[in-house]
Order: sequence, then structure tokens, then C-alpha cells
Amino acid sequence: MVGPEDNVDDPVQRPGAQACLLSRATEPLVAEVCTVGAGFSGAVIARQLAEAGLAVAVCDTRDHVAGNCHTERDTASGVMLHRYGPHIFHTDNERVWSFLQDYTQFMPYTNRVKTTTQGHVYSLPVNLLTINQFFGTTLSPAEAREFIEARADLSIEDPQTFEEQALRFVGPELYEAFFKGYTQKQWGCEPAELPASILKRLPLRFNYDDNYFFHKYQGMPRDGYTALVEKLLDHPGIEVRLGTAVTRADVANYQHVFWSGPLDGYFDFRLGRLGYRTLDFREIRASGDYQGCAVMNYGDPEVPYTRISEHKHFSPWEEHANTVCFAEYSRACEPGDIPYYPIRLAGEQALLRDYVALARDESNISFVGRLGTYRYLDMDVTIAEALDAAERFLALRAAGAPVPAFFTEPA
Repeated sequence: MVGPEDNVDDPVQRPGAQACLLSRATEPLVAEVCTVGAGFSGAVIARQLAEAGLAVAVCDTRDHVAGNCHTERDTASGVMLHRYGPHIFHTDNERVWSFLQDYTQFMPYTNRVKTTTQGHVYSLPVNLLTINQFFGTTLSPAEAREFIEARADLSIEDPQTFEEQALRFVGPELYEAFFKGYTQKQWGCEPAELPASILKRLPLRFNYDDNYFFHKYQGMPRDGYTALVEKLLDHPGIEVRLGTAVTRADVANYQHVFWSGPLDGYFDFRLGRLGYRTLDFREIRASGDYQGCAVMNYGDPEVPYTRISEHKHFSPWEEHANTVCFAEYSRACEPGDIPYYPIRLAGEQALLRDYVALARDESNISFVGRLGTYRYLDMDVTIAEALDAAERFLALRAAGAPVPAFFTEPA
């Protein structure tokens, strides 16, 4: 990310900004392909197709690119803000990591999360330090493994729900302290209603490694995610239009459309709305260091927010006298809200299948990304799938073969 002396609030100063300024024009787009959404899915696909010689229109209803990964420099403090919540890049995908090197410089960053629960602060993910702190022990790795297994509910042989997975995974004490309350707040339902797959993403370590992720490549783009996406879009074959909605009727104006907006939104929610959680943010400004870490979770159910993120800690190579934090409050997504996390409970799964069936009957459109396929996707997976989608599209187009509605099965 840039230093405080760089004026990133002036779009003329930023790479790719000319495309973004032209995006406000009102004349009809002249393009063969349209990507709906200027987040990673739309930007990566647009760049790959433009490199192949196609004219691409990139449309987004917001007034900025990069979607929920959007970053911007705070004018008062100089801190780079992750406006829609923190995003830490991590991957084992060599292709994705190599691809991004042309568009940004990644700075080293290790995500070390803390949590406040039951009157104490602990390290996450649950590791040997967490276990020894919580139980007041000095266990070795082998002793800790045996200790936790003795507390785990081994009668649950095939966990189906989040709660069953947690009880089988760490036992009731750690579940109550670190997972239950946080999950209730984050998802707005009981853990017994959520699938076990949500918890399977979280590691349990019997050593003192507090790196939240275990991937080979981890870091933060030096100039922020918005600058990265702007560079992706900075190509003469790409025209970016912000504040621009694309409807189902507009698809006929292009040879093909890549839709990374909500799948149900494409059909004007005719079958009902798929379930999402959204986030509200309460801004906190202070001098010095507010909480001493980038992310502090709050596991107690009586604390209304799930976590507080202090954004200057996401760019530790910078120095700022003042600080900006956001407390996150999770709630059900209503019409007009920004969707963050697909719920994917039983009711949503059935509705998703119905929308997928409708989508397969459409022509000249493919649904991509987190919203287009109604799946929770990390950034690296989103980019990998976008690269694959562009490659397959170009191959099918050259062969005169039909392009599928989905390159990845959403259901």
C-alpha cells in the first residue's frame, strides 16, 4: 500500500484511473463482451479477454471498482481502509500468485487474530497457547492432543452440523468459549442449524503457530486492492462504467455476458430471495494504537458485534499517529443491502437449484463469482475460477461451441 504522502483520493493519480473516469460516460457501450461487476471476477475475466483482442465493457452499480475488496486512503489519518471489512490474501495456487505479480507488489503480512471471551484474551486459531491459557495448563503437543480428545464427543462419528463438528472437534468448553456465541452473531441462527463444512475451514493446532492461515503465499497488496483491480482494468480493450446497472434485457446487446452479480437478482428475484448475511460497521477513531492487533474477535453472545478491525495494522510497513477501526455487526441481508455471506441452509439450497435451472435456460450468459454462483469464495479461488472461465470461454468461442451458464457447479 502507498505511503501517506501519496494522494490516492484523487483518481487521476491512480493507475487505471482514466478508465474509471471514462466509465461515467453516457454514450452506449461498443463491446463484444460485458462483465457485470468490477470485482475480481469481472476484472480478471475482462483483462484476459482484452488481452485476447476482445472489446470488453465492465459495468458496476457502485461508484468504485474492486467490489467488497475496495480499499481507500483515509484523508484524516492516512490509514488505508478496507471499506467493506478486512481482506487478507492467502493462497497455495501458484498460477494465481504468479498472475497477480504483474499488477501489484505484495508486502509480507501474517494474519494473527485475537479473541476476547469470558473476560480474557486468547490467540486464534485454537492452538497450543490457546489451550494452555484457557485450561491453565502447560501441556506439550502430545499431551494437549490427548487432553482435547478426552473432551471431544467421540460418539459423533459423522458430524452433520456446525455444533456437532465443534463438539467432535474441540469439546464443549472450547466450543462455548470460541465458537458458539460468535457463530450465533455471525450467522443469526443456532450452530445446530449450520452445516459442518463451515467449521471444517478452521484449523486446530497442537503447536504455538498462531498464523491464522497455512498457505504458502500470504500478503497484502502494497497499494491496496482497489489499485490492483484498477491495474487489471487498465487496458485499451476495456471500458469501465461505474454507477451502471445491467439488466436481463441488456444481455442481447453483447455476444456474451459474464454475470458476477447476485444470481437471483438477474431474474429480478422472481422465485424469492436467496439468503445472505450483511454487515454494518461502526467507525472508531483514536490516537495511537487502539487495540494492539489487526483483528479482535468477540466470542461472548452479549457483545453485539463480532469483531473490531484496526486498519493500520493491515499495513505494518506504514506509520500513522492516529488510527481507524471498524466494529462489525452481522445481520440478515434485506433488499438494498450489500450481500456478504451466502447462508446456504436447506431452504436456500432448494431455491438455488431452481435458479440454476432457470440460468441454464438462458442464452449468451455465464454466472461467475461468489454472488453469481451463491458460494463462499476466498479471493484466490475467485481469481482462479475467473482465469479458468476466461480460458474456457476463449477456447469454446474459437471452436464455435456453446458456452455454459456455469463453469463451476453452484449447487
